[in-house]
Amino acid sequence: MNPVKWMAQRAVLAGWLAAAWLVCMQATAGAPVLLAETLELKNRPNFQIDAYLVSEKFDGIRAIWDGKTLQFRSGGLIHAPRAFTQQLPENIALDGELWLGYERFEALSGTIRATKPDAAAWAGVQYHVFELPNAAGSFAERAQRIEAIVKQSQLTHPNSPLRAVQQRRVPDLSTLDQKLQQVLRKGGEGLMLHLASAPYVTGRSDVLLKLKPWHDMEARVVGHSPGKGQFKGQLGALRVQLANGKRFSIGTGFRKHDRKNPAPIGSEVTFRYRGFTANGIPRFAVFLRQRAPE
Repeated sequence: MNPVKWMAQRAVLAGWLAAAWLVCMQATAGAPVLLAETLELKNRPNFQIDAYLVSEKFDGIRAIWDGKTLQFRSGGLIHAPRAFTQQLPENIALDGELWLGYERFEALSGTIRATKPDAAAWAGVQYHVFELPNAAGSFAERAQRIEAIVKQSQLTHPNSPLRAVQQRRVPDLSTLDQKLQQVLRKGGEGLMLHLASAPYVTGRSDVLLKLKPWHDMEARVVGHSPGKGQFKGQLGALRVQLANGKRFSIGTGFRKHDRKNPAPIGSEVTFRYRGFTANGIPRFAVFLRQRAPE
């Protein structure tokens, strides 16, 4: 087959697969959840830190327990072994993060996304709960109920995977920065700040803020640039597109496996960055990982 014709057919197929995946995702979209805004302290000189409860931001996979099944944020089913789900409370909705440990996201992802669950691999997975969907009261009150639910679960099931995300008051911004540095030294991602008085809400809202030294974002892969020099014959950079249509290249952050097996066209990737250019392009973009469909 003519190479040019073959490449054209491959591009059409990749586009079709990406479109099909998007339709599938829209069709299986789950219930709305609360999404965090980014906290930029330099833009908020009068920020009232004492109004918030602060917790660690875990680098895991978000999971919703509806009292019967464990689901991704998109609504897709997480095929957890019964040994795991039978330790979760019946008829109580939970929102939290599945977590395997610091810098173990790839291992966690492989375990969580398998359609045939490996009970041995799941044995080390913890479920860090930070919200009670649709529950009444302020967030501070809901946080107390989470601690009670987790305590009861651990009394009933000594090996319970449930953990209550610790929510603490921070007196000032200096202490907030100290706490952030402590988390980063452990290998953590950053901090979450939840307005203590907030009722349960969904969608992106500033009642929940994330504080990290780096920001991250998702983009869709639209092309591959060939490598040069030591990367000849491998991936040089990913050409990606943001939801707003902005396109740019990501050329750093790849491991050997990523360069030899680049994220396919149409897939979603997560990257880190520090601010934006005047044209709205993320600055210092660094590849983090390919996002698997949920």
